[in-house]
Amino acid sequence: MNRFSLDDLAAIIIARAGSTAEQSYTKSLLEAGPARAAKKLGEEAVETVIAAIEGDRTALIKESADVLYHLLVLLTSRGISFDEVMAELKDRTSRSGHTEKAARGD
Repeated sequence: MNRFSLDDLAAIIIARAGSTAEQSYTKSLLEAGPARAAKKLGEEAVETVIAAIEGDRTALIKESADVLYHLLVLLTSRGISFDEVMAELKDRTSRSGHTEKAARGD
């Protein structure tokens, strides 16, 4: 089975960045700037929380997909690659969550 991954999605977003806003929603978000992408991510995050609280499985799946997409668009708008985020996660998982959180000062 050929699985779709976040790497695949990140590559699609990069490819669509070279399109036009008339052809691509992704391009229109990127052209609107990081603030617009961040706002969309926030909206989708709230919708995801609501779906989770309401126990709406289908909505939670759909909203989660929206959050992941909009996060990757936001990262792209700021010149941050998905690989950079994954490297950070890899570094964090090399120690316990409590130790990692304490090191961040949260």
